[in-house]
Amino acid sequence: MFGRAPKRGDNSKYYEILGVPKSASQDDLKKAYRKAAIKNHPDKGGDPEKFKELAQAYEVLSDPEKREIYDQYGEDALKEGMGAGGGTHDPFDIFQSFFGGSSFGASSSSRGRRQRRGEDVVHPLKVSLEDLYNGTSKKLSLSRNVICSKCKGKGTKSGASMKCAGCRGSGMKVTIRQLGMGMIQQMQHPCNECKGTGETISEKDRCPQCKGEKVVQEKKVLKVVVEKGMQNSQKITFPGEADEAPDTITGDIVFVVQQKDHPKFKRKGDDLFVEHTLSLAEALCGFQFVLTHLDNRQLLIKSNPGEVVKPDQFKAINDEGMPIHGRPFMKGKLYIHFTVDFPEALTQEQVKALEPVLPPRSTSALTDMEVDECEETTLHDVDIEEEMRRKQAQAQEAYEEDDDAYGAAQSVRCAQQ
Repeated sequence: MFGRAPKRGDNSKYYEILGVPKSASQDDLKKAYRKAAIKNHPDKGGDPEKFKELAQAYEVLSDPEKREIYDQYGEDALKEGMGAGGGTHDPFDIFQSFFGGSSFGASSSSRGRRQRRGEDVVHPLKVSLEDLYNGTSKKLSLSRNVICSKCKGKGTKSGASMKCAGCRGSGMKVTIRQLGMGMIQQMQHPCNECKGTGETISEKDRCPQCKGEKVVQEKKVLKVVVEKGMQNSQKITFPGEADEAPDTITGDIVFVVQQKDHPKFKRKGDDLFVEHTLSLAEALCGFQFVLTHLDNRQLLIKSNPGEVVKPDQFKAINDEGMPIHGRPFMKGKLYIHFTVDFPEALTQEQVKALEPVLPPRSTSALTDMEVDECEETTLHDVDIEEEMRRKQAQAQEAYEEDDDAYGAAQSVRCAQQ
């Protein structure tokens, strides 16, 4: 974070609130805060605003880094964020952390330290379309951190730990560098002495089971149930099964369903789509084929008598799509997309045999004279997508050439001027 160094402001207010001189030691600050906080505690009839000011003053002056910033630049520097977390904490939390609890009744004792929530652990779960159609369960083995059973998450044999002297238990340090020209740089980083924990554990007192880490690893097998009709990207959550840590609400393990592609069926919501190619004879005269479904049932698919299937036509079968999640006895539709495989060419004999049974040709036949007056053309096969790509590339190339020519002309004009 970069910023202009603030002007030096009033740096005596916090000392006056606590009633101590600027040269006061940490012990002097503790004694002054203890006496004033007890006297002004709201549960003892004290002034809530005064109690809040006392907590704010003690929070700043008891932190060597914040005190240094305050002594140099005053209260405004802390408000601008030069201190680690420039905002103040709950005064009752500061009071409880200082005294190790409250003796003034439920109003204060109910104000405990808020536990942070651990992060969720997210895993992808790849499943086939068959699994999503029929439902399945998978057993997955995972490793996670759990609170050490021997030391109950204390990390020590004695159950005691010391506050880190480097960060005074905050777990964070703030480094300020003067960059010159009235500019300063502020950097906040985890304390390297306690690795951001705010505590130090002596080598001799470390728990032999977790080696002072407070947690140990364990393997756990989870049974993940994939329900019928689940959608791609749907989540399956195991509450409170993520990594454990002291003073932390354990997060969840979350599996995210990832549907694998199927060689035959395509899924769109609760519907299924399948492609099927008919010969020209089947499209005109009728067809019948067997489709193996995702649950291995054999479906007989056939046309109605006298029905003609056109190329690119869709037909649907009700209640043969995907099961609807939460209502597995209801299903979407199964759509069949038909393509027709036309022959490459016909012999003259085939044409003569087919023409009498096919619908008649168009009656708008041309006379020989009209044909003679027309210019004859030749049709050839073409890949239209490739044609369009080629034309687009040519247009882009021509545009770039025009742009280069315009730029050269501008350069010549400028040189002449």
